[in-house]
Amino acid sequence: MTHNIMVVDDAAFMRLMLKDILTQNGFSVVAEAANGVDAVDLYKKTKLNLVTMDITMPEMDGITAIKMIRDFDPDARIIVCSAMGQQAMVLEAIQSGAKDFIVKPFDADRVIDAVRKALK
Repeated sequence: MTHNIMVVDDAAFMRLMLKDILTQNGFSVVAEAANGVDAVDLYKKTKLNLVTMDITMPEMDGITAIKMIRDFDPDARIIVCSAMGQQAMVLEAIQSGAKDFIVKPFDADRVIDAVRKALK
C-alpha cells in the first residue's frame, strides 16, 4: 500500500532531504509546502496519510498549522520536525495532536521508524 506524505518545511534543502529518505524507503511524497498556510491548504485538497511538519516557518508556524489540520481532520497523522533546543515547542506540538517528532539534522533510520509508527 502506498502512503501519501506531505513534507512541510520552509527550507527547500530540508524538504529535499526528507523527501529522499522517504522515497528511498518506498513512501510517496505527493505534496510539499514551505509554510503553515500552504500546508493547511494542501492538506484540505490532497489525500494524505501523513504530514511531516516543521515548527518554525514564516506566515504560519507548524503548531498553528497542526491545530488547523487537526480541526479539519481529527485523524490527521502529523510528525513534527524540529531543531535541537525546541523541546517546549515540540511538547506543544504533541499536545496539539502531533504523533511524534524527529530532530534535525535528520537520522534516516529515526525518520523511517517515526513514519512507520505514525502510520500504524
